Amino acid sequence: MTTAISVIVFDVNETLSDMSPMGERFSEVGAPAELAKLWFATLLRDGFALTASGDNGSFAAIGADVLRGLLTGVELNRPLDAAVDHVMAGMNGLGVHPDVPEGVKALAAAGFRLITLSNGSAQIADRLFSEAGIRDAFESLLSVEDAPAWKPARASYEYAAASGADPAGMLLVAVHPWDIHGAARAGLHTA
Repeated sequence: MTTAISVIVFDVNETLSDMSPMGERFSEVGAPAELAKLWFATLLRDGFALTASGDNGSFAAIGADVLRGLLTGVELNRPLDAAVDHVMAGMNGLGVHPDVPEGVKALAAAGFRLITLSNGSAQIADRLFSEAGIRDAFESLLSVEDAPAWKPARASYEYAAASGADPAGMLLVAVHPWDIHGAARAGLHTA
């Protein structure tokens, strides 16, 4: 017997948010735009490594530390700390992908409970969705900063399930294979 899906859990970074403008932030400080993808991948790697060792660092702190390392030795047009601040501030200026508002509204109208579970900040998700006009469609915006561990650790998905749902009735939507894998191992459906 299959449990009906009642809760859709969305990843935020890259799944709902369009992170392509981050490359421009790198260019604006004199660094190659291509470093944005390496920065994000390295940030995730370091967050996963902290989780594997039993720690739970903040996305912003890890992101800034990784950025300092990547930008050291790059000829920047401003001091290193100012460049790090400028690039990190770009996370606050991201928007959602063009198809997100219509899709989210349709899912909410169909009666699904919608929540997020992000390795990033819940405050950034709140701003992102408020500016897109879809904040009211989400029951809650969860961050692993308040959970025992980063995704893809089982404890992060259990934290989301503690919001009042059986994992078997939850569907995680994410663009990252590692996130899909972790959610499936924790008993969620995935897309």
